[in-house]
Amino acid sequence: MALPVDTLTTAPATASRARDPGIPAPAAFAPAVPPEAPLAMPVQDLRRWDKARARAVPSRRAPVAARLFVFGGALALTVYGAVQMYEVVSVAGSTTWLQWLLLVLFTLNFSWIALAFASGLLGFVSLLRRRGQAHPSGPLTRCTAVVMPVYNEATARTFAAVEAIRASIEATGEGARFDYWILSDSTQSDAWIAEERAFLALRARLGEGARLYYRHRPKNHHRKAGNIADFVTRWGGHYDHMLVLDADSLMSGDCVVRLAAAMEADPDAGIIQSLPLIINRNTLFARLQQFAARIYGPVIATGLALWSGRDGNYWGHNAIIRTRAFAEQCGLPDLKGKPPFGGHVLSHDFVEAALIRRGGWSVYMLPDLAGSYEESPPSLIDVAIRDRRWAQGNLQHSRIIGAAGLTLATRQHFATGIAGYVASPLWAAQLVVGIALALQTAYIRPEYFSTEFRLYPVWPRFDPVRALQLFGITMGILLAPKLFGLILALLDGPVRRASGGALRLVASALIETLASALLAPIAMLIQSGSVLQILLGRDTGWNPQRRDDGSIPMRDIVRRHRWHTILGLVAGIAAFAIATSLFLWMSPTILGLVLAIPISWASGQLAIGLALKRLGLLMTPEEREPPAVALDAKAIEARNAADGFDDADALRALHADPALRTGHVAMLPASAPRPRGAIDPDHAMAQAKVVEAETIGEAADWLKPKERMALLHDRALLDRLTQLRG
Repeated sequence: MALPVDTLTTAPATASRARDPGIPAPAAFAPAVPPEAPLAMPVQDLRRWDKARARAVPSRRAPVAARLFVFGGALALTVYGAVQMYEVVSVAGSTTWLQWLLLVLFTLNFSWIALAFASGLLGFVSLLRRRGQAHPSGPLTRCTAVVMPVYNEATARTFAAVEAIRASIEATGEGARFDYWILSDSTQSDAWIAEERAFLALRARLGEGARLYYRHRPKNHHRKAGNIADFVTRWGGHYDHMLVLDADSLMSGDCVVRLAAAMEADPDAGIIQSLPLIINRNTLFARLQQFAARIYGPVIATGLALWSGRDGNYWGHNAIIRTRAFAEQCGLPDLKGKPPFGGHVLSHDFVEAALIRRGGWSVYMLPDLAGSYEESPPSLIDVAIRDRRWAQGNLQHSRIIGAAGLTLATRQHFATGIAGYVASPLWAAQLVVGIALALQTAYIRPEYFSTEFRLYPVWPRFDPVRALQLFGITMGILLAPKLFGLILALLDGPVRRASGGALRLVASALIETLASALLAPIAMLIQSGSVLQILLGRDTGWNPQRRDDGSIPMRDIVRRHRWHTILGLVAGIAAFAIATSLFLWMSPTILGLVLAIPISWASGQLAIGLALKRLGLLMTPEEREPPAVALDAKAIEARNAADGFDDADALRALHADPALRTGHVAMLPASAPRPRGAIDPDHAMAQAKVVEAETIGEAADWLKPKERMALLHDRALLDRLTQLRG
């Protein structure tokens, strides 16, 4: 459905300069957004919930058998592991407090991997038996907004993705049912103006009926959640559904249409999540993630989808949402207190899924729906930066997990997210306790005269045979989901051949497993540090993610990992001094930490990733035969990059191009009058500098980032900018 577009007439700028090719003449601009169609989005109360407020839905059977299998199996494995560990540490019938602590820590850590194993086993068995599932397709009768929130992103990439997705949807014949929105929260002047230039150029290329819209928020209140909420409350009434993307998302037209058809076919669905596969990655670290997501991901996702049922989760992108249900149920409250545990909800997607489910709508995943893609950070440090934000968001869920009215499965999603980050400090604590016990056994004299009468001294002892057996069981449970994915890939002829054949596929899995073992202790310390910082009250902020391939400077790598290396050396020397067996047992952890700097350096190297690609290793079917939408996006990105929008200075671009300047002014929101006496320092400084400047070069050099943003929001200052000499 194309929304009505009126013509906006504006007076041409006084200066006559060259303008961007493809941007229409300044005499006539279509508005960047359609007329508003507001939806109320009330803030939800997490402390109280009246079940009568939830919509009545037909009785649907919960996946009881799947949940009993996963959680019952995980519980049984955990009990077995705990009993075996007790047998390991209580050889002589007496157990010290350190041994009890080791038992508790082991049980907690073992329960985490047991749950992942049981869920992966469920997915594995299901995928072995299933031969593919048919999903609804068109014709569509409802309207969907495809929305891409952006925050200081490269426009060459983001607008290429939007254009490629749009073309792919148009090719299905259902294009009239979709509109396309770029929702900008950018806080950098150059990024903002680059977005406007890219938008105007793309709309000019697409011509009338493009159904392409752009909105920039003056303040990025509540970040991505606030960005989406602003769209819903202002224009959500136009649309039955919205398909939410990330800045690195790609989706084929067939996938989008099938998601929309699935939503139309299921009147109880509130959110339907696809499973994005990672594509377009070439650094070593990114290729490891790409391979793992493609080969192991479907097993894990299928198991999760089966036991979650209609109480599923939402990952914030590549999912379709019923707009009115979202508006009614997903108004997020601010949590009491300051960040990191208070303030606005950081990991909003989990909470939105919980609230829309509380309102009686279903949330579920279609893990076998093809055509959903994303990218991944290019290096270990890039992942660590993103992971710090995720850690804070998941730990903040400890304030929400007890909210009134949530389903048990929803609370489990929150608990799983929290446990995923708490597991790292628990693992670190288990290693420390293990070293302390070994040290006690080797150097500390036994307690001959304890408070309790004993015939023998209290001296920690272990059963080495049981310990070795338990270690093997633990490793088997930990690695089993990888093995399940590898078996399925080997049994699937097209996947096996596209991954380089059986031998290369097995070799790739071994490389990924070895790399994961070396990266695991580094990730453990990084996550443990993140958890500690959060507990100490340090907020993460929100920085744009680095998406391009390319290495990080060595000085930054050394700075980030020097303490990991020092800790690895100290732990290795200490373990070797205590006992050779302890050193050998800890060697994977020690090796990963000692080599943290070269491992992190190698993770971001494009040359290493491409060398493995030439050898046919870590290959995926999507890499062997790239999806059409990905090829189109890549070609469009190269064309967009040649336009140079992302490299241009915002002020100089506006000064040089009257059409761009007119378009920018037309897209500015109406500003409320400033109260008398309320002076904005950034605006005041921008005004003073622009008035004093004689040339555009002086203005561009003098204005600081916040002053530039203040100028770009002020029509009068923009008019003054045009009068400066070039």
